[in-house]
Amino acid sequence: MRAGQARPLRAADMKKDVRILLVGEPRVGKTSLIMSLVSEEFPEEVPPRAEEITIPADVTPERVPTHIVDYSEAEQSDEQLHQEISQANVICIVYAVNNKHSIDKVTSRWIPLINERTDKDSRLPLILVGNKSDLVEYSSMETILPIMNQYTEIETCVECSAKNLKNISELFYYAQKAVLHPTGPLYCPEEKERICFNTPLAPQALEDVKNVVRKHISDGVADSGLTLKGFLFLHTLFIQRGRHETTWTVLRRFGYDDDLDLTPEYLFPLLKIPPDCTTELNHHAYLFLQSTFDKHDLDRDCALSPDELKDLFKVFPYIPWGPDVNNTVCTNEKGWITYQGFLSQWTLTTYLDVQRCLEYLGYLGYSILTEQESQASAITVTRDKKIDLQKKQTQRNVFRCNVIGMKSCGKSGILQALLGRNLMRQRKIRDDHKSYYAINTVYVYGQEKYLLLHDISESEFLTEAEIICDVVCLVYDVTNPKSFEYCARIFKQHFMDSRIPCLIIAAKSDLHEVKQEYSISPTDFCRKHKMPPPQAFTCNTADAPSKDIFVKLTTMAMYPEDHYRDRLSRDMGNTDRIENLRKIWVFLKTAFHARLRCMCTCNRCTFCICQNFLNSDLLQSVKNKIFTAVLNRLRARVAEWGAMLLADDEGSITHQVHAISSVEDSIFMESSHGPLFLEARHVTQADLKSSTFWLRASFGATVFAVLGFAMYKALLKQR
Repeated sequence: MRAGQARPLRAADMKKDVRILLVGEPRVGKTSLIMSLVSEEFPEEVPPRAEEITIPADVTPERVPTHIVDYSEAEQSDEQLHQEISQANVICIVYAVNNKHSIDKVTSRWIPLINERTDKDSRLPLILVGNKSDLVEYSSMETILPIMNQYTEIETCVECSAKNLKNISELFYYAQKAVLHPTGPLYCPEEKERICFNTPLAPQALEDVKNVVRKHISDGVADSGLTLKGFLFLHTLFIQRGRHETTWTVLRRFGYDDDLDLTPEYLFPLLKIPPDCTTELNHHAYLFLQSTFDKHDLDRDCALSPDELKDLFKVFPYIPWGPDVNNTVCTNEKGWITYQGFLSQWTLTTYLDVQRCLEYLGYLGYSILTEQESQASAITVTRDKKIDLQKKQTQRNVFRCNVIGMKSCGKSGILQALLGRNLMRQRKIRDDHKSYYAINTVYVYGQEKYLLLHDISESEFLTEAEIICDVVCLVYDVTNPKSFEYCARIFKQHFMDSRIPCLIIAAKSDLHEVKQEYSISPTDFCRKHKMPPPQAFTCNTADAPSKDIFVKLTTMAMYPEDHYRDRLSRDMGNTDRIENLRKIWVFLKTAFHARLRCMCTCNRCTFCICQNFLNSDLLQSVKNKIFTAVLNRLRARVAEWGAMLLADDEGSITHQVHAISSVEDSIFMESSHGPLFLEARHVTQADLKSSTFWLRASFGATVFAVLGFAMYKALLKQR
């Protein structure tokens, strides 16, 4: 078996043993058949009933223990017969080919009796056994064939002779095979249809098969192999010729049991998810889903119509997505799920219910088609969020935002706005099709991330599950004076002392704003608790609503330590300075992990990252602010020292400017933990007023300018 491939399921994996029961009218030869099998000769004396015979697993083709049970009407009661029928896996109805009465009893007594004692949903296979074929020169098949066509539970008919040992071994082999490889679930004689899948063949064997199919079906073979019709015909042929085990081997390889249901072991492989970790699809899973989408997008419009979606879910035992999915992910103007919406829905399922995602991938045959051990190979389990906070970076691609607010405050509008729908489109959504989730991609510093919004119902206290998220969106209605009070109360109860970043949204900002009935205004509340000011938002737009708040929410979720540090730094009175330095830090960190606009169109080389950073507006703004501060400082010194020192100070200015210019060449080589950056982060008002600070800054800038310029030249040479 190829490495990484799933182990095929054998018949022995499905059944622990096989129990064969022989019934029929008296003196048709039931006991003789059993004794001839065991002794391999016809017994001179036949007892009324044979003892139960057990054939060990190592002498059977399927390595399954087989029990053969005899029935005697003279020695057993009806209750005992009923008990034996309920315990049997297959029943052989024995008749004598030279006794028409025993043949008539097959349909008048035995088949109805067996059907009455078995569950209609649990089909018990039957074998018709025509014994004493040595006494006649004709076959009873003409009489038996109509019976077989009438009762689909009959697997086959075998004519045999206990006296000359004709077809004795074959009889019990077919009985065993009827249990391990039943025909019923595979083939419907009336419609001549089968319901399973094929397995790849060796090249020469495949060529032989194609020739057979060509002879019977004109459109059964295509350039790439068998068509669906040819495929179905092939297995129909296998079943009609008694090669049920071929089809069953394939089915068990694909994880099916005897009832053609996928086994739990196949659908739900083991996947360990530690606490505070989330689940996401990896790159290979997205490639598989992309190929699945392309396969069913027949009209190539990058969306799945209802018929195309129905065709995709044909391999599922039920339709997994309801009408609310169309209001959870992006759709086109017809309301059909787009390619991006398709991937988003799978991402949502993986994040919220990974076991269901494994089940769905199992129905699509992920592990088989990708030659992986199981569907678990499609899942990435993220690391503990505490580690992300410690390392101040995250590898996650999906971020959850809980949207909290009073009823009718505009939460559902925000969810739909993430999908690009304005108020006019939202009004067309039926109430029974509304969704409490919305997911879409958001770009943050050139990186594509998934933002998952969850509408939290209004309640006095949130549950623990409703608190767990990456960022919180507190929504209040500017037209409702009581709306903000709920947001403030929830924030104080659950998030004021947590490290989960929060953003307050002033919804319905296109309408007249009223004063909120709270002790302080929303703006003052945000300032007091060191949060960003309330963000005005409206869905009442001509085009798609603005996505600025979604970018801000995703950024806060990606860098929660920034938000937490900002709240602390503002207490120190350094709001503007720390904010600028934070932007530098975020920009530096992103520059090394994101694809920036590339001058040579490579999108990844260090040269282009450096050039983009040096030419950025952010760096120019910081340089100008530092230059202005230095110049103002020197002008003050000029006033104190007099005109005689002006020339010397201007020379100092020149050195300062050159040092700042050199910083441009070296600052991209510094991480967020570099000495210069750390020193700048802890700047205080006292430092700014002391001359020693500027001396240290100048000295540090000079040193790092020299080092940075040397490394910059080395990078240019490598390029």
